[in-house]
Amino acid sequence: MNLWRRLLRLVPGQAQADEYELLPDNSHHDTRPRGRRRPYACFRYFTLRRVCILLAGILVMIMVGVLLSGVPPTYADIRAYETTLPQHNITALSTLDPPLYLRFPGHLWGHGLNNVLQEAIVMGYLAHLSGRVYVFEDYTWSHLPLPYTIYDFALRSTRIPLNAFVTGPLAGGALPAPDENALEKRAVSAVFFEKVCPRSAIRTVSSVGAPTAAEGSALLEWWVKRLGDVHGARCVEVDTSEQPVFDRFLFGSTRVLSLLPGLSASPILGAFAWSPLVHSAVARNFAVLRPTNPAALYPPPRVLSPPISDSQRTLNGLVAVHLRRGDYKRHCPRLAQWGAEYMGVNTHPALPDRFALPPANASKDEAEAHYLRHCLPSPRQLAERLHAVRAEHGGAPLRRVYILTNAWGWFVNSVRAELLADGWAEVWGSGDIVLDSAQAGVGMAVDMRIGEGAEVFLGNGFSSLTSNIVMLRLARGLEPASNRFL
Repeated sequence: MNLWRRLLRLVPGQAQADEYELLPDNSHHDTRPRGRRRPYACFRYFTLRRVCILLAGILVMIMVGVLLSGVPPTYADIRAYETTLPQHNITALSTLDPPLYLRFPGHLWGHGLNNVLQEAIVMGYLAHLSGRVYVFEDYTWSHLPLPYTIYDFALRSTRIPLNAFVTGPLAGGALPAPDENALEKRAVSAVFFEKVCPRSAIRTVSSVGAPTAAEGSALLEWWVKRLGDVHGARCVEVDTSEQPVFDRFLFGSTRVLSLLPGLSASPILGAFAWSPLVHSAVARNFAVLRPTNPAALYPPPRVLSPPISDSQRTLNGLVAVHLRRGDYKRHCPRLAQWGAEYMGVNTHPALPDRFALPPANASKDEAEAHYLRHCLPSPRQLAERLHAVRAEHGGAPLRRVYILTNAWGWFVNSVRAELLADGWAEVWGSGDIVLDSAQAGVGMAVDMRIGEGAEVFLGNGFSSLTSNIVMLRLARGLEPASNRFL
């Protein structure tokens, strides 16, 4: 056939007819060069109408995906509980000794629970030392005037009442003896503060000039004196628009350690407790946690006389591991670039593990590998670390592992396979426990409660979550040696 076409081209007039024999005979056809039109021919399908339909379809698919992730609870019942706290009944308060309130309207928001919680604990401690009533705030993710926002293609509550996470003096709970009946000393909500403190009655104290780089105890003493100089003001707010009261550099350094003795003895940390909602989630999963003594699911107050044994306070045989992934894939290499050390509380001298900086002559890749082993370990590296912790542990053998993690299920399964092969009897992860929608909304606090109650806690020394768990375990009087790091 190809030979026949070549022969026809030799006949005058036949070549052109052969080339266009499939084209319609139309004397009015477009005479413009066809080669210039063909590259853009596909664009004739992208009309404005079709583009709008396509964009609308994509938007609908995204919204369906977001809704399928579930609608978070509003926690309206817990908010109503906060409203009816006895100190929020104005008629029940003493008129002879009216409360003096202290609020920090520039508190941290839009960050993870543990960054917010560590700041709130120290702010509550400052209020306690200055003789004022702490004004607690919602856990705020967004200031949108809507109940939900979108984060990671899922709905997320813009605000959650603090009592969904914690209770006790920090969140308006009763104080320990001898002040358990002193309503005028109990923390109040921001909503109540705004009712009893009109703008005209609020005295504002600026944070400018505070020695933020000083030792933690010295910084707190400065603030106590500064607030003591505010005479005759029932309602005080601290203006942090120019500089925070307690910044991340304090919590990330050894300067915070000087606060721990007084903080642990204060009602703020000494009587700290997770919320009933968090405890209900832990109790619901007793079959996973398997306490030898069910009382370990409901920890007693931190200050008891006489003290009780660790076997009554911990989940025996359980190692809780904080294995952070997600954003830490970017964060951990940055730590290597900065030459960072462990978070402040994680450098406590009573703790057995220390982080050694890589040698000064280490290459960039060697330094990063050193950090990743402690910050973002592989399943094999984690198995090796847990093997060493189990071998060094005294007393009854450690048999089970619970992994506090935000990792995908496939990664947790790879870790599980490594640990089971190394002889661990059971390996569970955050995704394995059963939670209802309200409990899932405070899932990080549920993980923290399990980490606080485990016989041994293996944390990430660079993490504020680990730092807070270690602080709570130390405040409970658990052995410092039961806190280990990756």
